[in-house]
Amino acid sequence: MLQTKIELRVRYAETDMMGIAYHGNYATWFEMARVHMMDEFGYPYREMERDGYRLPVLEIGVRFRRSVSFDDRVTVEALLRNKPALRIRIEYRLYLGETDVADGFTLHAFLNPDGRPVRPPARFVEGMDAMFGK
Repeated sequence: MLQTKIELRVRYAETDMMGIAYHGNYATWFEMARVHMMDEFGYPYREMERDGYRLPVLEIGVRFRRSVSFDDRVTVEALLRNKPALRIRIEYRLYLGETDVADGFTLHAFLNPDGRPVRPPARFVEGMDAMFGK
């Protein structure tokens, strides 16, 4: 299992006229946690792209449990439960203190720069094998 957490402060620009965080920002917050996860894993997105791989979102889901507002400090947790093969499913949990705010997931696939599906890079596979076992 690969898990990471980031903390963020809800910015004023991320709120709507009701004063709560706009729902579209959750995808950005998921991405922030995912990028951090890849950094901690040791294969940052930037390096993966330099190696000729892309990891686009194929599917996203979010369940909102509670709203957050300007200046709230939110923790975003990203979790990779299972060893990925050709597709990668990352789960997310957002919470404010001990209160669950939202949970969700993203599903990704590896593509080459031409947009064609490819097998994950050897560096990624080796790291996942070391983490999850073969």
